[in-house]
Amino acid sequence: MDAFTTADGLVALITLTVLEIVLGIDNVIFISILAGKLPANQQEKARRIGLMGAMVMRILLLLSITWIMRLTEPLFTVLGREFSGRDLILAAGGVFLLFKATREIHDRLEGEDGQVASRVAPSLGAVIGQIMLLDIVFSLDSVITAVGMADDVAVMIAAVVIAVAIMLFASGSVSRFVDAHPTVKVLALSFLLLIGVSLIADGFGAHIPKGYIYFAMGFSVFVEVINLRASKKGKAVKLHDGYHSVEE
Repeated sequence: MDAFTTADGLVALITLTVLEIVLGIDNVIFISILAGKLPANQQEKARRIGLMGAMVMRILLLLSITWIMRLTEPLFTVLGREFSGRDLILAAGGVFLLFKATREIHDRLEGEDGQVASRVAPSLGAVIGQIMLLDIVFSLDSVITAVGMADDVAVMIAAVVIAVAIMLFASGSVSRFVDAHPTVKVLALSFLLLIGVSLIADGFGAHIPKGYIYFAMGFSVFVEVINLRASKKGKAVKLHDGYHSVEE
């Protein structure tokens, strides 16, 4: 408990909590979009399980710092470029994000409602499985950043718990807002494309500062808020939702 009673410990806790929330925004967006494919009575459960899974994943990774640090050690070299376990995980996660975001945008904008009715609607287990897969990627990046900013594992774990509690409180509002505004949903999917590209670039050694990415996302949200206010009386565009045309 000494780490929480010193000025340095408190500063580290606050800094890491804010960092975890910022790094978790993309995770919340991804969880909200995936959970939105489920029946209404299962969406809240999926969001909670997804975020709790992210918290458990990050705590377990923090308790395995030695293993985490080994992930940054080179495994092999290709054309003079060294690749570590972290690089491979980030690159694979980026490819998965690009695939999922592109597929979601296509399904929402192309065709007619019910066109994908022949495709099996995603189950709660399938959605949670996809969420947990991305939790690993987002958690790995977050934990490696946290390890570089604090020395006490207890402070890191406390920051993760506080951040997830805040995200659990806000996830419902975020999901409802995204679902109520179709253009925001497409914008959120484009954010996932951006994050996917940054993860792939990071995996190949071309690090893109997170500040640039979050500034671009924040500016896009600002412009979209202005658009929403300007077109408040207009009729919102309707996105296709073929899965929900199937009997639940």
